[in-house]
Amino acid sequence: MTRLRRWCVVVAGTLLLVAAPVVAHLLPTAQSEVSAARLLNQAREAEDHSWSGFVETEGNLQLPDADRFSDVGALFGERTRMRAWWQDVNHWRVDQILLSGETDLVHEGETTWRWDYERLVASLSRDPEIRLPRTADLVPPVLAERVLRGVGPDDVERIAARRVAGTNASGIRVVPPSDLSSIDHANIWVDPGSGVPLMVELHAEGSGQAEFTSQFTDFSADRPGENDVGFQPPAGVDVEFDDVLDIADAANQYAPVRPPPEVAGLAKSASSDRAVGVYGRGMTQVIAIPLRDREADALRRQLATTPGVQQSAGRIVLTVGLLGVVLTGDQREGGWLLAGTLTRDALVRAAGDVLTGFVYVDDDR
Repeated sequence: MTRLRRWCVVVAGTLLLVAAPVVAHLLPTAQSEVSAARLLNQAREAEDHSWSGFVETEGNLQLPDADRFSDVGALFGERTRMRAWWQDVNHWRVDQILLSGETDLVHEGETTWRWDYERLVASLSRDPEIRLPRTADLVPPVLAERVLRGVGPDDVERIAARRVAGTNASGIRVVPPSDLSSIDHANIWVDPGSGVPLMVELHAEGSGQAEFTSQFTDFSADRPGENDVGFQPPAGVDVEFDDVLDIADAANQYAPVRPPPEVAGLAKSASSDRAVGVYGRGMTQVIAIPLRDREADALRRQLATTPGVQQSAGRIVLTVGLLGVVLTGDQREGGWLLAGTLTRDALVRAAGDVLTGFVYVDDDR
């Protein structure tokens, strides 16, 4: 082989290596003949399936940048990149990749480590059922599981396949079974081999693009090893124990109130046995959190300056795409914060039901 031919082979090989991911992305997707009902079952059967990969989420939901809720606003209104390993619901790790490091969540049993690489702080907390959303709730398999709660075969239909993380993923469109939902539909694409959801899109009515998207950019259906999901604080690192995870957990533990058993026709979940109420399920859900004076006042001031907010006596209402927020009460008093995926009318009705139905309890526990 001449020198020129050898160089031609090297160049051709290099081009093939570079072009392979691009070509894979551009390849036409084959449309499977699996029914929507079967894909729905496959996604549900895969809830206990192990997986790992890189995930990217992107949201257009610009929530107010309130101090106690800034992390939630960033999750739904910005682009987030994650690396995740999932053995099962009791053993997983999700690392949020940042420009200057990462923040990791490592879950084992009933506890979760939070490792802040930049601050060199590790904190351990119990894992309450009622809390604010976090990164691990938004990876495609977990988000899809929540979306599909209460959905039946009549609520799904096939949509075109899509190439996700190099996989020819089969798609279904899911329509909320309740007309109280602010979500018009969700699109879910699943891995044909494992049934694990690879991509989820949430759409508002009349929106030309998804309000929120979560998708794998790299995916494996193999079971992660123990080293992948484990965590041991490095030597010399400060370790903290958080007995209160966030504002929802704090209110649920200590607020001397109990919300009503039903709001806007939605039943309270079985886990809502204390101060915070979670109502509905799937794509039709709202949480009601009692706030103290200082927390409510700070949020009230922030909401008052947010474009699109509507104020009336004793109530502030804001709808942002799929999400709606109501804060009850007036200045210098606490209130109830309601947030969720309900229509504006349903959310206002739910707030009214909370105000007329909650009760005070003896807080000497």
